[in-house]
Amino acid sequence: MRILVIEDQEDILQNIADYLQLQGHIVDCAQNGLGGLHLAVTLELDLIILDIMLPGMDGLTLCRKLRQEARVHTPVIFLTARDSLEDKLAGFKAGSDDYLVKPFALPELQARVEAVLRRSQFGQGQRLQVADLCFDLETLQVSRQGKSLKLSPIGLKLLEKLMKSSPHVVRRESLQDILWGDDVPDSDSLRSHIHLLRQSVDKPFAIHLIHTVHGIGYCLKADDDVI
Repeated sequence: MRILVIEDQEDILQNIADYLQLQGHIVDCAQNGLGGLHLAVTLELDLIILDIMLPGMDGLTLCRKLRQEARVHTPVIFLTARDSLEDKLAGFKAGSDDYLVKPFALPELQARVEAVLRRSQFGQGQRLQVADLCFDLETLQVSRQGKSLKLSPIGLKLLEKLMKSSPHVVRRESLQDILWGDDVPDSDSLRSHIHLLRQSVDKPFAIHLIHTVHGIGYCLKADDDVI
């Protein structure tokens, strides 16, 4: 699992990062709110561990921006020295999934990480998300930055495969098989449908998610570094 830790106290940050890496997680780090927000929006994360008292932007504001503006629903565990009921309620209201009071034992943090990840995975069976792009597989509703997108049935099939495979490359042959089986139309058909998908998913937005890997296929990912 890939976890982002946003904590301004370097010793605490290092202890958490080292411990989680020993548990087998990939860990990214930030020491201020603005840097943490950037990583939270651009990286493909499974969990965010977020201190409330941060320079630049506090954790409550950061979490609200993720939920309300960026439409990022990555689970969040708050870390804080504040232990009153009002503080905990403020954290949950901002969009957190759990709340751990400092000082804490690292094994307790790991237990909470595992619990939040289990709940998140259980609830995501019908919902896909890459960066600010969301796809509800049950209702077939697609949105980006909170804006509803209209896709054709073929566009929905393409998007589902690309999102499920993200950030890995999906070969042209695999996409053609999903759409047409053995009855593949002319060679430009897939390219045409990818173009239409890009018109809806990428063209109205500053950051493009769908990338062409020339001679191989396509991938959907949040950065511009194509494999």
